[in-house]
Amino acid sequence: MAKSFWDIINRLVHQADILIEVLDARTVEQSRNREIEDKITKQGKQIIYVITKSDLAEKSKIEEEARHLRPCVFVSAKEKWGTTILLKKILELSKGKEVTVAVLGYPNVGKSSLINALKGKKSASTSPISGHTKGLQKIRISGKILLMDSPGVYAYMEKDETKLALMGSKDPAKLKDPELVALKIIEEFQNKEKIHDLGEAYNIIIEKNDPEEILEEIALKKKRVKKGNIPDTEIIARKMIADWQSGKLRLQR
Repeated sequence: MAKSFWDIINRLVHQADILIEVLDARTVEQSRNREIEDKITKQGKQIIYVITKSDLAEKSKIEEEARHLRPCVFVSAKEKWGTTILLKKILELSKGKEVTVAVLGYPNVGKSSLINALKGKKSASTSPISGHTKGLQKIRISGKILLMDSPGVYAYMEKDETKLALMGSKDPAKLKDPELVALKIIEEFQNKEKIHDLGEAYNIIIEKNDPEEILEEIALKKKRVKKGNIPDTEIIARKMIADWQSGKLRLQR
């Protein structure tokens, strides 16, 4: 698998003039692959950091995390933010010449949706199931811009299940420890002092303080229980992760 991974990366870097690294606004640093970034730089290729799903994170947070990423463009394919700015940045870097742009990132991080937004119609197929894109695809965006979409190759060498789940790169149904991921989501709300928003998303009032107790509380109040009225934390955890990945569960701006 590692050989396949690097074969694809080397091919993309070789063929592209500019490479876009798509990052999730909620997990900017975790979405990066510095080894690939170094490879791009060493080969003298240009990189644009595109922070997608920017409607799902606090603006101040993503601006802070992205302050050292240059050039960087904030995008929300869903809200149609930033795509015009990104096209202008590509044309600026290409200096008006015809250019091939490769799109890199984790599975389900938003690569295909970004391409669709740039094109203005569904050019690259999309799916809520991670790993949907199977092979390299070339899409003509304009007379001077050809985009190369790729599989979510980053995940081939990534073993952190929680990280992949938070970026939407791992199907909640396939997680070995969904409760661990759900606890991390709860901690995100606590860290931002927005635990009220989490309760509001599920139409309940959260009264507990410990993340594990909060997970159990949500399960009980949403009637996700096992025999004996024991909270089914696995079921509610998978539900919470799916809601996080889809954007239904979000930190309010």
